[in-house]
Amino acid sequence: MKNSLLSVLKPFGQEHLLTFWDNLSATERTHLAAQIHSIVQNTGFAEIAELYEKRGETAEYESLVSRANDPEAYKFSTVTDPTPVKSPKALTPPDAVLLGQEALRNRKVAAALVAGGQGTRLGFPHPKGMYPIGPASGATLFQIHCEKILAAQQQYGHTIPYCIMTSPATHQETVQFLHDNRYFGLQEKAVFLFCQGTMPAVSMTTGKVLLDTPSSIALSPDGHGGMLAAITRKTAENAESSILDTLEQRGIEYLFYHQVDNPLVQILSPEFLGYHIGSGSELTSQVVRKRFPTEKVGNIVEIGGRLRIIEYSDLPESAAKLTNPDGTLKIWAGSIAAHVFNTALLRRESKNKASLPFHLAEKKVPYIDLQSGERIKPEQENAVKFERFIFDLLPSATNAVVVEVDPPHHYAPLKNAPGSASDCPETVKQNIAALYPNW
Repeated sequence: MKNSLLSVLKPFGQEHLLTFWDNLSATERTHLAAQIHSIVQNTGFAEIAELYEKRGETAEYESLVSRANDPEAYKFSTVTDPTPVKSPKALTPPDAVLLGQEALRNRKVAAALVAGGQGTRLGFPHPKGMYPIGPASGATLFQIHCEKILAAQQQYGHTIPYCIMTSPATHQETVQFLHDNRYFGLQEKAVFLFCQGTMPAVSMTTGKVLLDTPSSIALSPDGHGGMLAAITRKTAENAESSILDTLEQRGIEYLFYHQVDNPLVQILSPEFLGYHIGSGSELTSQVVRKRFPTEKVGNIVEIGGRLRIIEYSDLPESAAKLTNPDGTLKIWAGSIAAHVFNTALLRRESKNKASLPFHLAEKKVPYIDLQSGERIKPEQENAVKFERFIFDLLPSATNAVVVEVDPPHHYAPLKNAPGSASDCPETVKQNIAALYPNW
């Protein structure tokens, strides 16, 4: 087995992964071999090497911004900001609501929750979805989201599929938590739990794949864009159909996507769905108007007739501060990671490898020192991680549009530890408590 693995690793300079092979147990060898074969099948060491070699290349964002225009947008009915937007099609909020309700009644809509993160920044040693955030009830994020799906099911009189993406670090605990809580009223057969893929972390200086233990490669989740591969992948538990296959077989045409850390998200909002359907869009995204030029959100712009996101880290400050003649920000639309996808778009782009490119991020990743065998916890960034972002589907989508929403009704992300200045348990609870009296 060792020689066959070396023949796979040597052409790419990764044979160091077998440094401790002779001292491993049979079980440990099997585990390491399986990880290596998985990399070969899913990504390939050649692509990892190519990604590493291109790590210094950056897009000409100054040039992109110079060609950027306002994205076509609708204003959600609760938005009070009077700044005009470039509407793609005359569609009133009542008209949008009717279209969304019709799709929901006709069983054409499902929902997807991205819940692969752990509460590391929160100082919470469990999946973030298990964090108790209800100001009075102590309800967890998972409970809040599941009960919104349950309410929609009761309103429209039928089961609505809920697809929940985990990561290897959160999967088992999430499965157990939802099972123990009886899926907060949802039918178990209508909740599709699936695990996103992983990518190996490589050394910033050498490009060599890092070992997490002598018998295990340092792997990390492949980003929220990993959802596309995960829902089209058949598993050992279900070799007949992928999750996307199942949705299509049930007549699902639209998938509402949201992330776990936002308890205010209006899951399956008929108005939001209606804007998507009425404009003939394949991908519609919720945005908020940026509070200041350099706010740390993805910036949705229109370039060459297609929407795309420029990450805040890639947006030059000079470009971020550009204004229109009326003084408003030229680049104003900040993504809040709530989307509606046509399942036809997901199916088509799942066959297009180029639609979701990998993004590289420098991170601190613990690793095994090959000389001493000790596990090192670095104090500075030492590794490159590879992630895919689901919003990279925007340029591939026909008639993609955005919907401007207002944070008090839609957006209160839980990201930071208690006591932080923003996006922390205290501010999120305040935002939840402020919303309910308006109802």
